Amino acid sequence: MDEELKQRILEKFGKGHSYKELDNFLSEVLKEGIQQMLKLEMDEHLGYEKHAPESVQFENSRNGKSRKTIKSKSGALEIEVPRDRQGSFEPVLVPKRKRVLDDIEDHILSLYTYGMSTRDIESHMKEIYGLTFSEASISNITDKIIDHIEAFKTRRLDPLYYIVWMDAIVFKVRQDGKVIDKAVQIAVGLNEHGKKEVLGMWLCQNESAAFWMQVLTTLKARGVQDILITATDNLKGFTEAITSVFPLALTQVCIVHQLRNSLKFVVWKDKKAVVSALQAIYNAPDRESAYRYLETFDQSWSKKYPYIAKSWMANWDNLTTFFEFPAEIRKIMYTTNIIENLNRLIRKYTKTKSMLPNDQAVEKVVYLALMQASKKWTMPARNWPLMLTQFINKFGEERCNLKI
Repeated sequence: MDEELKQRILEKFGKGHSYKELDNFLSEVLKEGIQQMLKLEMDEHLGYEKHAPESVQFENSRNGKSRKTIKSKSGALEIEVPRDRQGSFEPVLVPKRKRVLDDIEDHILSLYTYGMSTRDIESHMKEIYGLTFSEASISNITDKIIDHIEAFKTRRLDPLYYIVWMDAIVFKVRQDGKVIDKAVQIAVGLNEHGKKEVLGMWLCQNESAAFWMQVLTTLKARGVQDILITATDNLKGFTEAITSVFPLALTQVCIVHQLRNSLKFVVWKDKKAVVSALQAIYNAPDRESAYRYLETFDQSWSKKYPYIAKSWMANWDNLTTFFEFPAEIRKIMYTTNIIENLNRLIRKYTKTKSMLPNDQAVEKVVYLALMQASKKWTMPARNWPLMLTQFINKFGEERCNLKI
């Protein structure tokens, strides 16, 4: 087995287990994956699933199983190969008279754990392994990731998150014969160990404060009792939605979103000067100095771009929450860059697709990207012990150590 894959699975398997125990566990996972794929091959061969009511319409049917021992990198595996009454079933995964599994086990484990698009798997299996699966068979296999997605979306969460970043990414999705925009809303939390954690993903037709209210209510239902700080874009009504569900949370509007919105009104030749003047605001040492820079900006640019200073002033309280914290915390709370980095990874997975065929396809590709990103989140935030002390100084020891 690929050592990197093995190490990743060992991390998920849990501490305190030996490699021998891991090998036994992986052998069982591999065996289960093979059995599931053989079952799906038989379903496709016969044209119906086991015990399906329509089976009476077909001449051929299942006829038990035969035992077969195959060799893999995990050792010998005894599997059961399904048979049909007509004797016409020829399994592609484990052909008759073949008893060596070769490198396909790594592929099966990756498929079993993460899932892939049907077209990519079909092409990959044919090119690398010389195996031909129909798109319908591959689709059935990749649908197994749906159970993982549901478990991910409904799992229990920690009672406290120090920071929760929330943002959305938009996809073009086919629905009812039309291609429309749909948003996947993503929340990432900084947990009590100082590590980033994807809290969930939610698909909706349009990003709105009302839908974010549902997201926040769902987080609470899944066990979140308190959030110290939220970092969001400046969507109208977002702050009110947050404080209605988590009334003690401090809200920070993303500075980068505010900067982008400001630059929409600026002609090219002025952009460098405007950006420099706005950077002086959020790079100031404190809120009072920042406001003086904003007043200076207003005096210099309000005649040409009156909306910019007006917008910063209207959102001032939520834009400048980060000034209440030391530099270590400021750096990670005043933008939603963490989720924007996730969005870039998701775009990498979908860059060859101008649109996705349905909601399920969207959830699969987003879930896969989120799991890939999460593999790198093994270490706490830089200077976490210092940051934790700063959180305790600001919010109090009792609130920062909430337990259930």
